[in-house]
Amino acid sequence: MRAKTILAMLFLVSLGVAATVVLRSLPQKSEAAAEAAARAEILVATMPLATGTLLRARDVAWQAIGGPAQRGEIIRPSAAVRGTQPKADEEARSEVYGAALRGAVAAGDPIRRDVIVKPGDRDFLQVVLSPGARAIAIPTTGGAGAGLLYPGDRVDIILTQKFNDSAAPLTRRSVSEIVAENLRVLAIVGTDAKTTAGNTSGRTVTLEVSPEQAEKINVATELGKLSLTLRGVGGADVASGSKPTWAGDVSPELRGAMPEKPTPAERPPVEIIRGSKGTEAVKPQ
Repeated sequence: MRAKTILAMLFLVSLGVAATVVLRSLPQKSEAAAEAAARAEILVATMPLATGTLLRARDVAWQAIGGPAQRGEIIRPSAAVRGTQPKADEEARSEVYGAALRGAVAAGDPIRRDVIVKPGDRDFLQVVLSPGARAIAIPTTGGAGAGLLYPGDRVDIILTQKFNDSAAPLTRRSVSEIVAENLRVLAIVGTDAKTTAGNTSGRTVTLEVSPEQAEKINVATELGKLSLTLRGVGGADVASGSKPTWAGDVSPELRGAMPEKPTPAERPPVEIIRGSKGTEAVKPQ
């Protein structure tokens, strides 16, 4: 009997110790969770952003919050994850690159997934296009379209034509000119990887244009090769006003490669007087 009592008392004591350990661990876990929540960082706007803005790296940044992240907010990977996966931080930020805002966002406000629309989504162009504007897709296989461009950039379109007229001098057999300026890049689709046939697949760049610019670009695609040039941030609204550039303007050596045929001077006709029969105009040989 005494042994049973002692065993019962030991069992109760062990239960009490276990309960004490559990109770003491709960506040510690709560404090750890609260500390982790206090260290949480979410993606926010670095400046006031208007509806339709195409997000770029400079538009967003991580910001610490004093509580748990809300639904739809983009959370920065923990320090432990960033330590083992160096690219995790930038991959989390790049989730919004090239996406358009459905509504305006104030500086410091979170970028939530429900306020952005990405290229390929059904209503992307409806959100991103300015009133009265159109969208046109241009295939590129080199130049700025090969990797320098990002949604939101501004570009010019250059048309390059090559003429097969053998009668024309070399200096006039090819020409390049700007056919559209200051166009906003809306989306970039595709890669520059090699295809199975060994050709470069290139990318398709979607641009925001006016109806008149769209017609002009469509004609330009029939005339020659189109390429894109990236405009600087400060020159987004500056017109170039450049003139067409001919082959001879680029390489003066072409003038000596095939001398142009001189145009003979036009000689005035010679008037011949033949007695009383009048005059006769003869063109010299």
